[in-house]
Amino acid sequence: MTSGRSEADALPRLIQGGMGVAVSGWRLARAVSLEGQLGVVSGTALDVVLVRRLQLGDVGGHVRRALAAFPVAGVADSILDRYFIEGGKGEADRFRAKPMPALRPSRHLEDLLVASNFVEVWLAKEGHDGVVGVNFLHKIQAPALPSLYGAMLAGVDVILVGAGIPASIPPVLDGLVAGRAVETRLEGPRAPAGDEALLRFDPAAYCGAALPPVRRPLFLPIISSHVLATRLVTKLGLRIDGFIVEAPTAGGHNAPARGKGELNERGEPVYGERDRPDLGVLRALGKPFWLAGSHGSHGQYLDALANGARGVQVGTAFAYCAESGFSDEVKARVLGASRRGELRVFTDPVASPTGFPFKVVELEGTLSESGSYEARTRVCDLGYLRSPYVEDGGRTGWRCPAEPVADFGRKGGSVEDTVGRKCLCNALMANVGLGQVGKDGGAENILITSGDDAAEVSRFLPAGAESYSARSVIDRILDREG
Repeated sequence: MTSGRSEADALPRLIQGGMGVAVSGWRLARAVSLEGQLGVVSGTALDVVLVRRLQLGDVGGHVRRALAAFPVAGVADSILDRYFIEGGKGEADRFRAKPMPALRPSRHLEDLLVASNFVEVWLAKEGHDGVVGVNFLHKIQAPALPSLYGAMLAGVDVILVGAGIPASIPPVLDGLVAGRAVETRLEGPRAPAGDEALLRFDPAAYCGAALPPVRRPLFLPIISSHVLATRLVTKLGLRIDGFIVEAPTAGGHNAPARGKGELNERGEPVYGERDRPDLGVLRALGKPFWLAGSHGSHGQYLDALANGARGVQVGTAFAYCAESGFSDEVKARVLGASRRGELRVFTDPVASPTGFPFKVVELEGTLSESGSYEARTRVCDLGYLRSPYVEDGGRTGWRCPAEPVADFGRKGGSVEDTVGRKCLCNALMANVGLGQVGKDGGAENILITSGDDAAEVSRFLPAGAESYSARSVIDRILDREG
């Protein structure tokens, strides 16, 4: 599959949302792709996902099977020697750490980033010719270049990127296809300037003499504004193949509301008319687009088509199906609360260290409970949502408002910015059974994110059943059985 508008127009009507961490894993993406739709793996923190799956014994041998196909000699053996535990680690044992994201990653960290993205995409594509995408969070900048390359080595068909302005991605894709060294610049209000702010990756230096061929995937930015779409296509003249247009009812991170600082009676950001994209402007750009956020029914799908969309992207409905990466306990609790009419979703304006609003499912005993997070000892040992800043002497430092307050203050951060922030990195790992064991022996607590549609997700359950399949979601939305 090569890029071009005609091929983007031929993409499936239904795109499965790329929910992280590992909720949209390879099993879910593969199941959706086998049904003729666009299955998407989450590219968030896949290096940690890889090493923790190996330390749990790689049940089924899937990771090792994919690593055996990795095209760069020596990488798979090095990773397996360091992390694989036959039979899995003990339940009370801590996961072995891996290097934190870095501006100048070591060769070992590069190996983990390239190989983990290769593994996830390779497994999603194994044994069929359907289309598979990978979703990246633009806010997570440091791992981006080797992660993109790993997905491309596995033949990924579509790259989706949200939570920011991903203007750097199209030229990076072109460079990687050509086998050239590529670079991007760290973004952020306190990011350094000059060469200190450049992220670089050289596929020829990484692979050595035998550079594997890769093809250019299609690129679909995830946006919330027609203004951004126009800027990317018209003003910047970038090679954009289409758009995912996401409403603030979607799960995970939402775009900030235009009425900044205005909150409703529940303390949520207030979204209004200015936050609704002009679909007429999007249609005039001549690029296919998919509507996302509360589009999980057949009627909403038909409405999207009537408004000129190619189709819809759906996340929440797939999040609780049998093939998703959420633990069985999480699925059972959410589906039960939905069935009882008790499930509530809160758009938390401060939970995410990124500063973006973040959807939280309110469940008893999780980090969504008021005051529950304060009992957790703050630690920043994964570091994906850290932001760059300039240290004394001009070097690049990293800090996160969810890290220990004293550390954040020592790095020049405002203590006020730490209030209400939560360590999403560790909580999202716990959601999928990959949570770290604390030094005191306790486990990281979960924090579930979903779109507003989670309140009604039990509608996908057949009568008397406790679970449902990805296929049944697709059948309902596309009315394939109607």
